Amino acid sequence: MFVDFWNYTLSMRDADAEFRTDWAKLGPVLARAAAAVVDTATAGEYQGLNFYGSYDPDSDRDRRLHRWATTVVDTFPGVSVSIVPRQRKRSPPACPACRSEVAQCPACGADMRGTEEKGVDVRMATDMISLAWADNYDIAVLVSSDRDFVPAAEFLETRGIKVIHGAFPPRGAQLTARCWGSVNIAQLREEFRFTQSIHNT
Repeated sequence: MFVDFWNYTLSMRDADAEFRTDWAKLGPVLARAAAAVVDTATAGEYQGLNFYGSYDPDSDRDRRLHRWATTVVDTFPGVSVSIVPRQRKRSPPACPACRSEVAQCPACGADMRGTEEKGVDVRMATDMISLAWADNYDIAVLVSSDRDFVPAAEFLETRGIKVIHGAFPPRGAQLTARCWGSVNIAQLREEFRFTQSIHNT
């Protein structure tokens, strides 16, 4: 499993605004679904889930996200977390009317440059290819709608690896078309919805 955290999270939010993911269950559910796409007679074997994301070190909320990803999600069986700092954009935003760049907020003086994700997609694609080269898997589930993964999916097919697109149709239709098959993640969500257990004492 190769999961682009932000792409997955935003897509799932659009499908179900109140949804919370049980990250311990997501991988096994997708493994079963992918195996059924490839061969309905095969149960499939879950080999692990790779979680890729980014965070803004200057944001309290994002620092909490980083702590949760590295101290909670990374402890689940088979889950490996790669979460990297977002980079400050080189250029500030420009006025839509006159195109003048606004480097600092005129009200408070804060830096107006936002942050951007750098290297996450490259890391995902590199891991997909290197793990396939090491003969670690036969079927990959790619959870992203980013068409930048099309070349990786096409290359892996030449190596005999079946890439199953973990999709949120109609998003990512171009990637779905280049993968061996696909599963609709939103339709499977009840199998990995996080529910808080309440125990009476």
